[in-house]
Amino acid sequence: MRFIHTADWQLGKPFGRFDAETRAALTEARFDAIDTLGKAAAQHSAGHVLVAGDVFDTEGPDERTVVQAVTRMERHACRWWLLPGNHDFARNGGLWDRVRKRAAANVTVLTEPTAHEVEDGVWLLPAPLLHRHTLDDPTEAFARMDTPGARLRIGLAHGSIRGFGSQGDTKNLIAPDRARLSNLDYLALGDWHGTLQVDPRTWYSGTPETDRFQPGRDDPGHALLVDLGPGKVTVTPLPTGRFRWLSRDWTVADATGFAALAEDLLAACEPAATLLRLTLSGIVPLTARVAMLSRIEDDLTHRLRHLDVRDADMVARPTEEDLAALSSEGMIGRAGALLRAKIEADGPDASRARRALERLFVEALKEQGDAA
Repeated sequence: MRFIHTADWQLGKPFGRFDAETRAALTEARFDAIDTLGKAAAQHSAGHVLVAGDVFDTEGPDERTVVQAVTRMERHACRWWLLPGNHDFARNGGLWDRVRKRAAANVTVLTEPTAHEVEDGVWLLPAPLLHRHTLDDPTEAFARMDTPGARLRIGLAHGSIRGFGSQGDTKNLIAPDRARLSNLDYLALGDWHGTLQVDPRTWYSGTPETDRFQPGRDDPGHALLVDLGPGKVTVTPLPTGRFRWLSRDWTVADATGFAALAEDLLAACEPAATLLRLTLSGIVPLTARVAMLSRIEDDLTHRLRHLDVRDADMVARPTEEDLAALSSEGMIGRAGALLRAKIEADGPDASRARRALERLFVEALKEQGDAA
């Protein structure tokens, strides 16, 4: 038995903090991931795609989102098995009835905890979420499911493994040894957005298209190709994501060092498909800070799909040359001297004076540029 395990598509996610062009690109990439999965199923001769919850971002997506989802799936010969998760939980007369009305014969919605024989002797045991949150282990229902003549038993669920994830979280918790307890050959999980092996028979697939910044985790979206046989499990991650969401913390001392880091980043990624959250820290000359921010505004912002810069911890200190340039500017020079005195006094106004001196220096540079 060979199938693809995926989860957490969250179709219809609004991406409200981004500009309209970026929102449209991220939205379309999530629909395109369906085609990527369908093509991967054909390429690897996988007859089934198991979606372990959160197919949609809400239980009430607009009609275009529903239609795009089902029409993309029906293009491909594989069978799609859709499990409601906490974002798109099952309720009567809700989302999943709309999906059924639109879906082709190769799409099955799993809104009931009832086992399905997907191939001869191969049983799929779903644990759909009927509410956004439940205090019970949704996979306990596996014990009540009949699977006559089973040669392979595959569980499909959405939630957190006990002892993993947010401390103190008591919602949608799944027993860490559920595969053993329920005699499963494989347990396909959703909810965690990165690929994660819990044990040899229990995996989170992660999302096929990354949707957030997660410091320390740069991986693009993945799905899992699973080969099962009696006593045999082989899991192969398949890259599926278009966009990469990177978080970088750079400690900089000058504009040259910043430029080298920027060039290394651009060489290691596809800029137009990269969203970057950049945190800058360090003590730099004012001229260097101005040069770095200029490089960001005039170059990096336009090359990358999205750039979020956090520079509060990059402290600008004027050099003697910077101050000499200010002191030759008459009133500007006198203002600079007053601000420098406040900074050197290190009193309660020192931080504000430092920012004011930086702004004064920037404005002086602009004046010089305009005069030239």
